[in-house]
Amino acid sequence: MSDTKKTADRPSTAPPAANGLDRFFRISERGSTFGREIRGGFATFFTMAYILVLNPIILGSAKDKFGHSLDTGQLVTSTALVACVMTIIMGVGGNLPLAIAAGLGLNAVVAFQLAPLMSWSDAMGLVVLEGILICVLVLTGLREAIMNAIPQQLKQAIGVGIGLFIAFIGFVDAGFVSRIPDAAQTTVPVQLGAVGRLTGWPVLVFCLGVLLTIALLARKVKGAILISIVTMTIVAIIIDAVADIKSWGLTTPHLPDKIVATPDFGLVGHFSLFGGFAKAGFLTAVLLVFTLILSDFFDAMGTIVGISAEAGLLDEQGQVPGIGRVLFIDGAAAVAGGLGSASSNTAYIESAAGVGEGARTGFANLITGGMFGLALFLTPLLTIVPLQAAAPALIAVGFLMMTHVKHIDWDKYEIAIPAFLTIAAMPFTYSITDGIGAGFLAYVLIKAVLGKAKEVHWLLWGVSALFLVYFAIDPVEQILGVK
Repeated sequence: MSDTKKTADRPSTAPPAANGLDRFFRISERGSTFGREIRGGFATFFTMAYILVLNPIILGSAKDKFGHSLDTGQLVTSTALVACVMTIIMGVGGNLPLAIAAGLGLNAVVAFQLAPLMSWSDAMGLVVLEGILICVLVLTGLREAIMNAIPQQLKQAIGVGIGLFIAFIGFVDAGFVSRIPDAAQTTVPVQLGAVGRLTGWPVLVFCLGVLLTIALLARKVKGAILISIVTMTIVAIIIDAVADIKSWGLTTPHLPDKIVATPDFGLVGHFSLFGGFAKAGFLTAVLLVFTLILSDFFDAMGTIVGISAEAGLLDEQGQVPGIGRVLFIDGAAAVAGGLGSASSNTAYIESAAGVGEGARTGFANLITGGMFGLALFLTPLLTIVPLQAAAPALIAVGFLMMTHVKHIDWDKYEIAIPAFLTIAAMPFTYSITDGIGAGFLAYVLIKAVLGKAKEVHWLLWGVSALFLVYFAIDPVEQILGVK
């Protein structure tokens, strides 16, 4: 964004504040009005409300080490509760039109990386630790050191890899892609549909949903993802009523007996702070927490700066006013996500929808947070969405994250090769951690063989050493006599 655009968004002479609320949020000072803030708050909510469906589906479709699954209804409550509370806190404490909810990509790490190695409470405990460490990093000023340690293009590659991983999850969950049974005695791991071709009405709902979603995105329709989920859920309900369908998978699209219900807070407070270290092992747990921090911390930085720039709120040096306080609240959101078993929460780029409607202050967050609070009582309505209606949203999110690949210099092998390994390893190993590790190790190795070892920050050398032990943990344990 140009400096002209930033300046143009600010009024040359701010009108006097209408009342105390106006003064507190600096609504008039930033050239906004209560009407714009209210419209912006609603716009942001309806643009990101899909997370009330997707987060329970992603977390609810996974099982922990002991075969336990989380209840979908309780997940809806936890997702809405944490989003409500932290969005309002960001509005009051940070005074930015920046909504917070469970992070896509972060929930995939929790569901498919952490949970299989430990119990759900252990996994959520690591999420709490992640948030606490982010807060500590902000308070100690280590944020700048970590930001500078990892090359920007490698950060972009991590986001792209997570996007492909999320898209792959969407294809698998919808039944568009399935694992070929070992009995087939083939080296090909996956195939189209369940039998090498697409069969059944549920998969058709998914395909139509993908087509609808990409059409709406191409038309730049606001709330495209939410519109697609709602539309295809209605289609699924109609199909389920007239067709003979054996199974929709996790959720069957039946009209609920009631729309409003009392929230179920059964998952709130179910976490074990250090249980994951005992279940998964110290090194693995450390790397998992590091993965969460990496994904959360840098995504939040990009989102906060991007939304602030779009709203014309950056100062003369291009900095976000009160960035330390804002980042601390974002870290606290990760803690709250773990406490509520909703996965790590973070700032949402969909807040741009509210900014587009004129929101410039945290007052808009009171509206967005209030809508999430209202959603607490709509669990029966939110739990009828089948995977096939929600999974197209994962494909869309994967595409949006994939667009960051343009920022990588593919002609410069010393960054292109690590970026490629980061991106490719995540979906191919079904592991975000493995992708980050592969990229880091390749980066420090290539820099070393090119005689540029001094260009690598010491923090990156240290983390890469941890990843080397992580990948070689079996022979290391044998050498040390652990096994």
